[in-house]
Amino acid sequence: MSIAESTAAVLKNIEAAALSAGRDPHDILLVAASKMNDAERVQQAIKAGVPICGENRVQEMLEKNSQGAYEGAKLHFIGHLQKNKVKQVVGLAELIHSADSIPLISVINKEAEKKGLVQDILLEVNIGNEDSKSGFTPEEIPGILAEISKFSAVRVRGLMAIPPICAVPSENRPYFERMKQLFVDNSVKKYDNVYMDFLSMGMSGDYQEAIACGANMVRVGSAIFGARIYK
Repeated sequence: MSIAESTAAVLKNIEAAALSAGRDPHDILLVAASKMNDAERVQQAIKAGVPICGENRVQEMLEKNSQGAYEGAKLHFIGHLQKNKVKQVVGLAELIHSADSIPLISVINKEAEKKGLVQDILLEVNIGNEDSKSGFTPEEIPGILAEISKFSAVRVRGLMAIPPICAVPSENRPYFERMKQLFVDNSVKKYDNVYMDFLSMGMSGDYQEAIACGANMVRVGSAIFGARIYK
């Protein structure tokens, strides 16, 4: 299928998953994970209805941004972010999905202060407690929110997670359900810079399952652009 056809299929699947769960499809945000796709292909996805593009690599994001790749859509940063790359992302990406440590968030806060803006972030949760993945443990989230409340130039907009790789999408349901409960439990926290708006979870292989469990933001790459070819 073409990118336009694939995008239409993903949007249709999102609508069906939302309706099946008794939810409004308009409440689900699609982020096209556009890593390793050039500006022309990204533009094809945007013209087909993608509202948000998500990039994993800072250098690739900067190059494609200079080429006008994201015109007509919002831009999020969804990959692992190194502290020495923060200044290139803050203010360019509307939302950083991968705020995975207090030291990183502190650097984001300082850079945002320098630029005179407030940077929106999601807290990355290592929901499977995997050694290979970064992020906060679920038990750490309440304390982390309290600590972040002291920062003046970052705003927590919700949580993000990448569950362990599973053979079939339904095997991720317990992780998605736990994330949903974590999201709900921490939505009652009252801090000036904490707004639990977004629960970002679900990718090409399991986004429909994630929506069924409460995700309102899904990050879909290969289902839109096709399988990535790594050199």
